[in-house]
Amino acid sequence: MRGEALKNSGKALDQNSLQELGLRYVSRYATTRHKLKSYLFRKLRERDWSGDRPADVESMVERFAELGYIDDALFAKNRAAGLISRGYGKRRVSQALYQAGIEEGDDRQALDLSEDRKWDAAFTYARKKSIGPFAQQQADQDKCRKQLQAFLRAGHDFDIASRFVFAKPGEEVEIES
Repeated sequence: MRGEALKNSGKALDQNSLQELGLRYVSRYATTRHKLKSYLFRKLRERDWSGDRPADVESMVERFAELGYIDDALFAKNRAAGLISRGYGKRRVSQALYQAGIEEGDDRQALDLSEDRKWDAAFTYARKKSIGPFAQQQADQDKCRKQLQAFLRAGHDFDIASRFVFAKPGEEVEIES
């Protein structure tokens, strides 16, 4: 039932209308090649195709990238900066970039940024979650274990996570340069 409703949600697409959809999408959202392809293929499934030749989504997406409408490396860097500022570590940043469809090579600057700012991210995470030096009182062993697991799920290395988790309230955490 839902599939039929989607098929009838608009007239069938041709190359021009598909390009208009793509332009509208990239003008509205920061996106990647992968996300734009997914969006356009979804629109083709929903509305069918009426062009003479098969839809050429791949070349359209590459053309948008050549024109600068899409920049996967910039998207990756911005996504990494946002995640780092929220306290997430390098592994979590890497996972988010993979999910966004960022290819290897385009993720290099973003991963370097997350490596360079790993201590800032861990500090932010510990502060937001009131862990270790930011806690009101020393956590018991069970709570420390749970905090360590949370730190690791947030993408931080074990060494960094354990330094924050096992620090006493108010204690300075020694960071490596």
